[in-house]
Amino acid sequence: MTDREIELEQEHVTGLYARVDALRERALAGSEDADAAAVRRAEVERLAAVEHGLCFGRLDMADGRRVHIGRMGLFEGDEALLVDWRAPVAKPFYTATAAVPEGVRRRRHITTRGREVVALDDELLGSGGDGDVLVGEAALLAAVTAERTGRMPDVVMTLRAEQDRIIRDENRGVLVVQGGPGTGKTAVALHRVAYLLYRHQHLRGRGVLVVGPSRVFLEYIGQVLPGLGENSVVTSTVVGLRPDLVVDRVDPPEVAEAKGRIGMAARLAAAVRERVVVPDHAVAVEFEGQVLEVTPAEWEAAVGKGKASGLPHNQGRLVFEREVVEVLAGRLVEGMEGVVLDDGGEALDGGDADGRLSAADLRGLAAAGVVVGEDLGPRALLDEVDRGLLRDSLLADGGLREVLEGVWPVLSAAEVVGGGGAWSGDSGSEASWSAADVALVDEVEALIGGGRVVFGHVVVDEAQELSAMEWRMVMRRCPSRFMTVVGDLEQTGSVSGASSWGEVLGPFVGKRFEVAGLSVNYRTPVEVMEVAGAVLAAHREGVVVPRSVRVGGEVPWRVLVERGEVVGWVGRFDGAVVASDGVVEELCRGLPGRVVLTAREAKGLEFDSVLVVDPVGILGGRTGVSDLYVAMTRAVRRLGVVCVGEVPGELMGMVEFGG
Repeated sequence: MTDREIELEQEHVTGLYARVDALRERALAGSEDADAAAVRRAEVERLAAVEHGLCFGRLDMADGRRVHIGRMGLFEGDEALLVDWRAPVAKPFYTATAAVPEGVRRRRHITTRGREVVALDDELLGSGGDGDVLVGEAALLAAVTAERTGRMPDVVMTLRAEQDRIIRDENRGVLVVQGGPGTGKTAVALHRVAYLLYRHQHLRGRGVLVVGPSRVFLEYIGQVLPGLGENSVVTSTVVGLRPDLVVDRVDPPEVAEAKGRIGMAARLAAAVRERVVVPDHAVAVEFEGQVLEVTPAEWEAAVGKGKASGLPHNQGRLVFEREVVEVLAGRLVEGMEGVVLDDGGEALDGGDADGRLSAADLRGLAAAGVVVGEDLGPRALLDEVDRGLLRDSLLADGGLREVLEGVWPVLSAAEVVGGGGAWSGDSGSEASWSAADVALVDEVEALIGGGRVVFGHVVVDEAQELSAMEWRMVMRRCPSRFMTVVGDLEQTGSVSGASSWGEVLGPFVGKRFEVAGLSVNYRTPVEVMEVAGAVLAAHREGVVVPRSVRVGGEVPWRVLVERGEVVGWVGRFDGAVVASDGVVEELCRGLPGRVVLTAREAKGLEFDSVLVVDPVGILGGRTGVSDLYVAMTRAVRRLGVVCVGEVPGELMGMVEFGG
């Protein structure tokens, strides 16, 4: 590529950054109004986020047009200086091929460092090329072999056709992105979020939620969406959806599994119903010196109306309450209306049984100037305003409220679930919460009528790990069921996790979901996938692992050490450590400052170098095969396995360490 071509691209890129600077200055110089200031700050943050790699591509079309592609759209009048990568005109940048050029003559990848153009990479697709050299996949290979920085890189510059198809998929239901390690499924899901926000502007008002497996994972992906020009997406773990609960207890695996089963929903619903106790006898209520009784039949009727309303428990309680108050108010009104007044206005005992006015009463009223119509029936002493005040007085009465609370109490979700292992038979413990309890509290919150924030679109990453109860929790955040679900069933590491997508999604959307597969591994070297794939193949007949596109050049190795030598051996090597539960704490103490994770904590992450420690211990867990597969496929360059006391048969084919 000639220096002249780089100079020309530099001129254009310099002009783009000048435009961004002008937009930033305009935003900073805006009104001091509080609302406007917040909008300006968001715009300044957006412009800062797209600073790196602002322009990364160019399309030379067969009709002579030239289109620069980047992280945002920039215009001067009607002229597009830079086209947003999500715009329809940019699609051929990701999908055009030599066989199907889609009107593209040349596709150019532009590499920048800061604001400087440092390299150009051309592919000739259509006829009429001008002699430039065809470089092919160089841009992609440069991206997948780049050193990792501790943050997930965006792949907007190197999206492949199968990834782009998923990103631009117009499915308005549930789209499942299924793919093995290194296929870019998380990156695809995040780029899909950016595309949907661009394509469907109403989502900006309704909000988008990304649910990830851990806080470490959310920090890892944290810069992807801002780098794509989107900084308003909410991210959370499943547990984080209930920030009011502090998780400070770990359930045994069998308890966590039991709490995650779908049957727990029915148990919780029954627990809420059982809090309503209908009296089997008349209950006396004292109100302003009068004793009023509610019969069992009246209690039954009031409770029945509350339940028949279909409202959540605490809202249904209001219906029940209203019915009981109406009964008592009726008793009081009957007593008042049954009183007959003499000519002096004093109450007399007895009187007409039906409350009708006597002839003497009528003569007295006429003499007093009160006009009485032809209807000589009973006259109500209390109008509707009076009755309303009477009902309010009853509702404010402490004695009555105590009686009502005894029949139909107002509930809190935490009270019903209890904490401290209450749903595992350990109800005597001091109140505390486990991760599995969070979904139970949220379930009860829905039953009793607690509010929650909902979103227009929800992404669930590592979705195969969610229990049935956690799926119910997530689905409540997305009433429209417009979702992107990301996962790999071969990596399921939770005893409550999924074995099929139909199994977990069917109860919510039936068959109204699509599965889009990613089959190419862009991250994990062939050498690593061979040994990791052997672990799966030893236990799962016919399993197919993603096809790797690159050779790493470094052969994975294993070494056998005694338990007392583990810390010393691990300390000899750089890289992240993924270990069994049994040695994680020891390694954290012995190697302060090192990244030490369990296989569950490492899900979705990637590192240049990985040491897998105690594979036998990892395999000994209830989801051990998946956990070891996950642990080994976190490596992008180098993989070492430190076996403690024994080499598992699945790894006997690995090269022994010789250094």
